[in-house]
Amino acid sequence: MNGVQLLLVVIAAITVTGLAHRKGLQAPLVVLVIGLAASFIPGMPRLELEPHIILGIVLPPLLYSTALDFSVPSFVQNLQPILRLGVALVLITAFAVAVVAWKAVPEMTFGAALVLGAVVGPPDAVTAVAIGRTLGVPSRVMTILTGESLINDAAALTLFSVGVAGVTGSHTVVSNPLLFFVYTSIVGLVVGIVLAVVVLWIRSHLHDPGLETVLGLVVPFSAYLLAEELHGSGVLAVVMAGFWIGHNQATSGFATRLQERQLWRSIDILLEAFVFAYMGLQMRFVIDDVFNIEGEPVGLVLMSSLLVLLTVVAVRPIWVFGFAGGRQLVRKGLASTPPVENPRVPFLADRVEQARTRAARGANWSTNALISWTGMRGVVTLAAASGVPFLTEAGDPFPARSIIQFIAFVVAVGTLLLQGVTLPLLVKRLDISGDIEHQKEMQQRRFARDVARSASKRAVKETLADPPDGCDPALLEGIAERFRHAQETREDLLPDDEDDPALRELARKDLTRAVRLLRQRMLTAQRQALIAERDAGNLDDEVLRDLLEQLDYEEAATATSSAARL
Repeated sequence: MNGVQLLLVVIAAITVTGLAHRKGLQAPLVVLVIGLAASFIPGMPRLELEPHIILGIVLPPLLYSTALDFSVPSFVQNLQPILRLGVALVLITAFAVAVVAWKAVPEMTFGAALVLGAVVGPPDAVTAVAIGRTLGVPSRVMTILTGESLINDAAALTLFSVGVAGVTGSHTVVSNPLLFFVYTSIVGLVVGIVLAVVVLWIRSHLHDPGLETVLGLVVPFSAYLLAEELHGSGVLAVVMAGFWIGHNQATSGFATRLQERQLWRSIDILLEAFVFAYMGLQMRFVIDDVFNIEGEPVGLVLMSSLLVLLTVVAVRPIWVFGFAGGRQLVRKGLASTPPVENPRVPFLADRVEQARTRAARGANWSTNALISWTGMRGVVTLAAASGVPFLTEAGDPFPARSIIQFIAFVVAVGTLLLQGVTLPLLVKRLDISGDIEHQKEMQQRRFARDVARSASKRAVKETLADPPDGCDPALLEGIAERFRHAQETREDLLPDDEDDPALRELARKDLTRAVRLLRQRMLTAQRQALIAERDAGNLDDEVLRDLLEQLDYEEAATATSSAARL
């Protein structure tokens, strides 16, 4: 794919995405279908990128952007279901697919089949977020799905490396597969967190929003390449860097945060549109590759592809509902457990009660059904399939490489069309409206407003007690009163009214500095109070991020208004 072709694909994908949004359609699916249809246009050239470009350039910013906006407290609160889906289910799916493909395709060895299983095992973060957020899926479900999609890539790509090494006869840094998985995970975690800490420290000394934003732009690529250079999980390094920097974004200036939000939103739109267009444009050529395979009937390959697709779709609900059924049995067992009254082990009663509470808090049938039907595959599956080597270390062709790629494309496109198209209908039928979550969010926002108002009052009180140099305390008190009024009524702080003598007085240069200083102290106090409540577990991280964005815009408006009056 040359530069002109790449540019045309990007422009066309963005155009289709914009039209889909205007029509209220699911843009990823529309882009995918149009790309698939375009691949059959006579004379259409094969647009193919090297695997390292997709894995090293396209994937890191997409994962980083998702992780940057992901709530670390929410991740910790939902750690168990995320690990069950993001690690355990990936491994179960990979081995189930390996058995099916090994039995269905005579040419495929079990090692090659396991490579296929690792390729199609992980659902895609890009797909889950892009489709789920347009359907009004409840926030807890989106948290689980997004968290799963962010960590399952590390598990799948590690298994992929082990499988490829076993088939080709190459060596990994650690020969034992289990130890290799642990090694890559630890290296990815350490690299991501260390890099994030270093970046945050550098940012705290730059004091330049442009430079800080550019530094943030290179973080995902640096994390991925550094971890891969150390034979660790580049995907996990990117995710951990995004987690840590996103959790500590409040340490940056408001201008940096505003710039970064818009930057990553634009990058998301660009790369998501390109990824789905690229998937569609590849389909015809992958089909041609299968028809050119010697020694394997095309019908057998097609049937094997459908069997693998069915396996991928079926394993997820079996695992989700099977685990939920086991939890239900545990809950019944705990409910019938007699109270523990042994005074020598008083903590035991608390442990049993905590287990009962956790079991009772389990997801209901509707939530499980929704989670079971959101396993769409995407860019990671395509990138890993393209990364299957051509030859082994002995110089022999990699077993069934073209078949692996074809099955991977069938699974990726099939899950997107099958599950993605029917997902809106499922959400509607299940009537997952999220009313309870909406009420909880409203309560959280009311609580946050009370916290911010109290913090603002404290900041004003402290400023009036120790006024800045050159400010008349009486006039400062007048300014503070106007701020109090603006806080309650949400009206503009300084409306444009040249006939108001009080406002002309406020516009004097010496008082403009006091206005800006007082307002910034109020906003800083509100921001710190809200973050403290988040850290104490009293405020949801999602609500906090939304409120902090509003405070950033208020601070930007204050800075702009003050600058205009100087």
